[in-house]
Amino acid sequence: MSTNKRAPGGNLLLAALPGAEQRLTADLTPVHLAFAQPLYEPGERIRHVYFPIDSFVSLIAPGEGRAQLEIGLVGNEGLLGAPLLLGVNVSPLRALVQGAGRAWRIDAKRFLQEVEANPGLRAALNRYLYVFLAQTLQTATCARFHPVEARLARWLLMTRDRAHSNQFHITHEFLAFMLGVRRVGVTSAAIALQRRKLIRYGRGDISVIDVRGLEAAACGCYEIDKKIYARVLRTRRTATDATL
Repeated sequence: MSTNKRAPGGNLLLAALPGAEQRLTADLTPVHLAFAQPLYEPGERIRHVYFPIDSFVSLIAPGEGRAQLEIGLVGNEGLLGAPLLLGVNVSPLRALVQGAGRAWRIDAKRFLQEVEANPGLRAALNRYLYVFLAQTLQTATCARFHPVEARLARWLLMTRDRAHSNQFHITHEFLAFMLGVRRVGVTSAAIALQRRKLIRYGRGDISVIDVRGLEAAACGCYEIDKKIYARVLRTRRTATDATL
């Protein structure tokens, strides 16, 4: 990763922030996030804010026993550490790296100093916070009302956006964990998508072979999420840019 502090790139939110390259650049540190690396744990203090570049991170709500559910997926469209914008420095969720790669990192205290000193920066990040909360609610609705096959299609599209690739590795066990269903349900849904020639799946390797078809198979939450991001943040995106 380049260490040129005057031009931090790769994160859409960071690039869109007013004056971000002048006020935050000096404190951004390039880091590599490893697969399955925990960044936050529920109830623990948030010590750093992350702006993913080509990495992406699952946000997981804890439940009773082993029960857990992914309620968000953050890639280069956003940041990790949103509770800080609400004046809370403790994470309610587990943040687990799902796609290894690069990110920018800044100390939480320094981040808040810049936010408090720059009203324009605060306003821009508040818009992102709105998007994040709206999409979290959408995910909760999706998990309650939509069939597994449509939810799986949505999740694969979200992962594809953040992986910036039509190919990635994920196991049925992990998919079941992320979607909050039994493994047999994920297996049946994956087989159905594969029979429709939308994906190719084997030994944990997934290839999206028909993006438009997969979008049609997904529930409407995928398009709703993209529209919320585009409407509120007004960022220009190409076909491969990530959306929440």
